[in-house]
Amino acid sequence: MKVLIADDHSVLREGVKRIVSQLPDVSNIEEACNGGEALSRLEAEAYDLMVLDITMPDMNGLDVLKYVRDKGIPTRTIILSLHPEDEYASRSFKLGAVGYIAKSSTYSEITEAIKKVAAGGRYVSPDFAEKLAFDSNTSMLPHERLSDREFQVMLLLAKGGSVSQIADQTMISDKTVSTYRSRIMQKMGLKRNAEITMYAVRNNLLVS
Repeated sequence: MKVLIADDHSVLREGVKRIVSQLPDVSNIEEACNGGEALSRLEAEAYDLMVLDITMPDMNGLDVLKYVRDKGIPTRTIILSLHPEDEYASRSFKLGAVGYIAKSSTYSEITEAIKKVAAGGRYVSPDFAEKLAFDSNTSMLPHERLSDREFQVMLLLAKGGSVSQIADQTMISDKTVSTYRSRIMQKMGLKRNAEITMYAVRNNLLVS
């Protein structure tokens, strides 16, 4: 089994590497310190398992997940993130992740999660699994109603990006960005970009 660990903190990568090295049949463990490097490695060779952080420079983990899904790259991904499950787990699963665990979890919990995903299973914490089982769409947070592209544009607006800057970064037209902005405002019940920023900060959504 070949494993890729993508995180911008070397100490955390080393800790995850120790966990992964205990898995059976591991033949190779490689590391990436940002999203762009992770994609370069994924394009160059196949990995059976990827342990992926969300908050990274260059390209965040959600962008990496989306690329992997859209390109059909066959790897099983577990998210290991500073962000609690309530903030990013649901969107990560929609983008193809098969596990999510917060870095604030105990060492034994992180070990259990990685082993379960490596063995072909899925992992969420028991508390979040219960939340998923009982929550209905009516209890969704406003940002959870956004499409992947709308969510991407919302985060860029929250960081202060202008329509033209977002258009250049996402490779879509200014008009399309404006259309997404209108949809975002409508779905989230907001009126100004400053309110988007405040919402993102309040809900710990600002990633790299």
